[in-house]
Amino acid sequence: MKQIFKKKIEKINNLFNGIIEKNDFFSPTYINIENPKYIEIDNIFYSGLIIVNYYKEQTEIILKNLIETNMNMNISIFYEKQDSYKAIKDLTYHIGNVGVEIKETNENRQDYDIAAFTYNDAKYIRKEIQINNEDIYYLYIYINTYAENIKELEYLLNKLEGITQSKGLQTRRANFRQEELFLSTLPLMDNEEIVKKAARRNILTSGLIATYPFISSTIFDPKGIFIGTNIYNNSLVFIDRYNTEKYKNANICIFGTSGAGKSFYTKLLILRYKLLGIKQYIIDPDREYNNLCKNLKGVQIKIGATSTTYINILEIRKESIEEGETGYLATKIGKLIGFFNLVFGEMDEEEKAILEEKIIETYKTKGITFDDNSLYKENKNKIIDKEFKNSKEMPKLEDLYNILEKDIRTQKFKTKLIPFIKGSMKFFNEYTNVELDNDLIIADIYDLGEENLKYGMYLFTDIFWDKIKENRHEKKAIYLDEIWRLIGVTSNKNVASFIYKIFKTIRKYGGSSVAITQDISDIFSLENGIYGKSILNNSSIKTFFALEEENIKILSEYSNLSEKEKIEIKSLKRGECLMFVGENHILTRIEFSEAEKEIIEGDKENEKNTNSS
Repeated sequence: MKQIFKKKIEKINNLFNGIIEKNDFFSPTYINIENPKYIEIDNIFYSGLIIVNYYKEQTEIILKNLIETNMNMNISIFYEKQDSYKAIKDLTYHIGNVGVEIKETNENRQDYDIAAFTYNDAKYIRKEIQINNEDIYYLYIYINTYAENIKELEYLLNKLEGITQSKGLQTRRANFRQEELFLSTLPLMDNEEIVKKAARRNILTSGLIATYPFISSTIFDPKGIFIGTNIYNNSLVFIDRYNTEKYKNANICIFGTSGAGKSFYTKLLILRYKLLGIKQYIIDPDREYNNLCKNLKGVQIKIGATSTTYINILEIRKESIEEGETGYLATKIGKLIGFFNLVFGEMDEEEKAILEEKIIETYKTKGITFDDNSLYKENKNKIIDKEFKNSKEMPKLEDLYNILEKDIRTQKFKTKLIPFIKGSMKFFNEYTNVELDNDLIIADIYDLGEENLKYGMYLFTDIFWDKIKENRHEKKAIYLDEIWRLIGVTSNKNVASFIYKIFKTIRKYGGSSVAITQDISDIFSLENGIYGKSILNNSSIKTFFALEEENIKILSEYSNLSEKEKIEIKSLKRGECLMFVGENHILTRIEFSEAEKEIIEGDKENEKNTNSS
């Protein structure tokens, strides 16, 4: 009976021995500590620095420059409070002994200087403890950095050493003590004895302020608009994106998953900049800006099958080139090739040349040539000598269609234009009947449908770009919502180049381009992501709301995201974002008033009552 019972106990023990405990989920697969210069844990290399000395007088936070860098690192700071009575006793004994040495040291000047230095230091510390009620501490600071390969690790160590030295901190690499330093930088409150000996330095209470670690970058531009509060320290974030002395341009990228708060933030920017009298032009593919437009008394232009407002894609506008420049028709042809690339699909050089020939012929039927004077007509009122031709004196799509029909080489182009002339999109074949003279213009292209949105986006981007160039001295902005449609895989490089040109040159015209999207992967899909990357790099302000892990991974390939920031973006709540403003990276909570919310979203209670009645 005993044997049977014993076997059952053994079976139970064997069962429990095979259970995975909580620690097993956190434990690494392997640890390599054979190299004295670093340790390797699961293909990640770790190495650390010990701070061994400081400036005698510190007037600012010594770790600020380190914490604000976008580097992979962990910093541990240990403070050990000492017995003040014992410290005074030891200092008095030391002062007495050194005082005797100073009197007896006359021959060696170097020995005298060292003794005098320690003597004065000891007297200063004793005075601060006795008279100013300062406490004395032992201070230990360790920095641990990590990388995926040894070369990058060495680069990070050299960079850290440079930053620390610039702040008067002397460091020593923790060679042969890498394991102990690694353990000391884990959140275990374990200050390993072998590294303590090298790191220990005494410090008074007033000196502890200089080691305060809980700091974060903040932005407070004097003429900026209020954005929100810094999540870490609740400081106010004010950004003046038009400050050319501080930022290389006024462009913004706003990325975030659906429901993260990017659309509300965009509307908040539009509202606040409207109060400053800045002209703003918005392309709205999802009909999200109706309330904002109505409440701010803006102009909404709808284009679609049921709309009564029209834009002539072939119209040449007077503001399309700056005063003093020439080349109206040449500039327009370049833009039209981009539009027709969307309609006809990617064209080769021969097809582009033939199409350009037909476009030139179409304008010629209206008396418009490469001579800019052909765009002007005599003014009968004689108030001014010449007047720019109006919309109805320009060709429209049907005129081009008729030209294409005559040549066998352009039959396929003609066929693809049929929907725009006789079919579901014949509203593109109309003369312009809207005025663009408001400070806030919203282009509603929702009725175009998913497949045709790109045509409307390109059309209005062209119009708004002309408005941007109208006056260099006015501040203005163009907002491209769902920009992936213009620089993503469904677009082409001619269109993407036009958008990139806007982002690259808009600052010359006092303007700001704003790219908004939730489809991160799509904006980096065309031409191996060169256009998406160019737009990202040409935006001084980058705003990342919560993103899915897959999108974070893609974004990290094209921007300088640290491991910590990747985790932060993934865990952001609605209305929270990580902002890259110039060189500063700030976690920000977007703030707004109830009045602003009502202007942006409308009075939902009244809407509900209206709908129910």
